[in-house]
Amino acid sequence: MFSFTEIYERYQDQADLIEFPLHPQKLYGSINYFMNNPGKKIRPVLCLMGNELFSEIQGDSYKVANAVELFHNFSLIHDDIMDHSMLRRGRPTLHIKYGENTAILAGDSLLIHAYIQLNKIAIDHRGQAMNLFSDMACKICEGQQMDIDFEDRDIDTLSYAEYIKMITFKTSVLLGTSARIGALIGGADAQQQNDIYEFGENIGIAFQIQDDFLDAFGHVSKTGKQIGLDILENKKTALLLKAFELADPLQKTYLKEAMAREGEDRIEAVIGLYKALNVDQWASDAIFHYTEIAFKSLDRIDIPVYKKEKLSELANSLLVRES
Repeated sequence: MFSFTEIYERYQDQADLIEFPLHPQKLYGSINYFMNNPGKKIRPVLCLMGNELFSEIQGDSYKVANAVELFHNFSLIHDDIMDHSMLRRGRPTLHIKYGENTAILAGDSLLIHAYIQLNKIAIDHRGQAMNLFSDMACKICEGQQMDIDFEDRDIDTLSYAEYIKMITFKTSVLLGTSARIGALIGGADAQQQNDIYEFGENIGIAFQIQDDFLDAFGHVSKTGKQIGLDILENKKTALLLKAFELADPLQKTYLKEAMAREGEDRIEAVIGLYKALNVDQWASDAIFHYTEIAFKSLDRIDIPVYKKEKLSELANSLLVRES
């Protein structure tokens, strides 16, 4: 069994072979700019790890991993536009550097190239892989719309349960589907595919809550993002919804007033209330909770324990990451 780092390196070696056309130079230059900024590659690596649970890594899994990574970057480009984000991984976002119109086209092109990669896999898995991938893509768009809708809704009308559904669609389905299609290609049966999907899905929820935590309590030197950006963008994050749930009537009023402030004053006031309500500790506990659910799904898969160790290590790494 390969470690996360070893699979990452194997994936990256063949991902570097993906070439985009040279012209129009601005379009494909912008794509190369965005794709060449190193990320964690958790999603494509999870696809390969899902395969390796059941067989040696197949060539088709690399194609699916490519599709997953291309799709993920498509979604990031469009998310940055909709969120008016200035930085991505410590560099100017694509729409800031190349303009919004080129960024939209770059995202669209990556989505098309994702399906080009899927169409290269063997016919015996292609249909099911396409269906799973397309269902995932639709859910991510639905989750993004839920997130946008949350911005315009008063916090009194929202629930933490709605938030979990939103992040499950927006974030978690991509991890779950990545692992599931890898397992499919590796020869997993239907129940094993469901279990590995649930593992990825719950890791995704933990991962998103950690992102919410880092937005408020991280450091820009490590996250590459402005601290408090979610607060400035009026994002209804796990921390905000939990803070409102835990707050007494006076604190609820203060929180609403804080969210109406501008700039740094808003960030400072909201984070101050988070600290007063111990929301940072709650977030750590929630991350652990969903990671534990993921472990239970992994435990149900009837294969030797040593084959699961690398996935367990990946899940544990989410509890301590700083970016």
